[in-house]
Order: sequence, then C-alpha cells, then structure tokens
Amino acid sequence: MIAAWIIAETTGIANTVLGFFTRGGLFMWPLLACSIVSVTTMILRGMALREKNVMPPLIEHEIERLDLGENPERLSRIVHHDHSSLARITRVALQHLRSPRSENVEVVQTRARHEMVRLEKGLIVLEVIVGIAPLLGLIGAVSGLVHVFSHLGLSSGASDTRQIALGIAEALNATVFGLSIAVPTLIGFSYFSRKVEVMSVEMETLVVELINKCYYGRSSREFGTANIPPAAQVPIPTPVT
Repeated sequence: MIAAWIIAETTGIANTVLGFFTRGGLFMWPLLACSIVSVTTMILRGMALREKNVMPPLIEHEIERLDLGENPERLSRIVHHDHSSLARITRVALQHLRSPRSENVEVVQTRARHEMVRLEKGLIVLEVIVGIAPLLGLIGAVSGLVHVFSHLGLSSGASDTRQIALGIAEALNATVFGLSIAVPTLIGFSYFSRKVEVMSVEMETLVVELINKCYYGRSSREFGTANIPPAAQVPIPTPVT
C-alpha cells in the first residue's frame, strides 16, 4: 500500500512538473539549459574551491611554524610537487629570495592576482545566467501574452474571460521558472566570489608573512650593489688639491 501510494504521488508530481514545463512555451527550453549549466557550474566550483585544495593545511602550518630568519628548505620541498594555489604563490616567493624584499613582495602580489583569476574561473557563467534567466522568462511571458491576446474575441462571454485568465497564468510560467533559476544562481555566485576574495587575501597574507620571516635580519646592503656591474662600482677619485 505504501509503495503504491509513493508511486502514485511521484507520478502526480512528475505530471504536474511536466505540465508546468510544457505550458510555459518555447522559452522554457533555454531556461532548462540555463538551470542545468548553473547547477553543474556550482557543483564544480564548490569542489574546486574547497579550502584544503586551495590552501593545504600542511603548507599553511609550515609557514606559521617557520622561525624568523630560518632556512625555508623544508617548505621548499613541500611546495615543490604541490599544485595548489598557495603552493604556487609560495614557490614564486622562494624563487625570488635573492631579490630585494620590495621586489619579491611585488612579484608575489602579481602571482596572487593571477591565482585569483584562476579561482574565479567559471563564475562568469553564473553571472551571465543571473542576468539572462529573468530576461528569458520575461520574453516567454510576453510571447505567451501575445498568443493569448491574439485569440481575444474569437469566443464570447464567460468562456472568453476564462480562456484569458488561463492563458495569462500559463504565460507567467516562464517568468516563474526564470526567477527560480536566477535567485539560487545569484546566491551561488555571491558566495563563491566572496570565498575567492577571502582566500586570496589569506594566501597573500601568509606569503608576505613568509617573506618577512625569510628576510628577517638581512641588511639592505646585501642587495644594494650585488647586481651592479663591476665597471659601475669604480670608486670616484678624490680631487687633487
């Protein structure tokens, strides 16, 4: 009995959804495609933007554990074979430790912006769907209303009024479907955008902290004349009096 009731309820729901979709008109198909793309993109972004994939706890802990002025050799070995965003930014910082600190920080900031673009990959799709889904729903509603009013006057009396009411209700199906796609997509887009922004700031902060620890105790003289050609370092002769 319970199984039969479940089957009957499921069949009824399926028929209701199918009827809602078919009465919405031609524009329900692109809206259906938008919903599939939106759900797929949010699932993929949710998996890609997991914190352990972007900022592995091992690398984060190693940076925080590093003492001032300590050799980051162990950290270098950890990030060498890691493909996370934090590992790539850390490798850039470690590769430029022989450069002046300000130059290293600038390179790290550039790499962090590049990683932010990589993390935002796919979010533009959600942004586009947020914009076009309500518009497609509106076009579907207008198209349905045009169809309804084109038949206005072909019948008379209460029947005509009833047909208009049913036609308007069916025409608004596309609008309802479009808004039901746009709202959760907007929530997902806002959530992922904020998450990318927060993780980018955290990664940049961690790597700048690493740079501060690696450059601790170094004198600016270490970088002042290291890259100057010997010819440019000839002392200026003292004037003869």
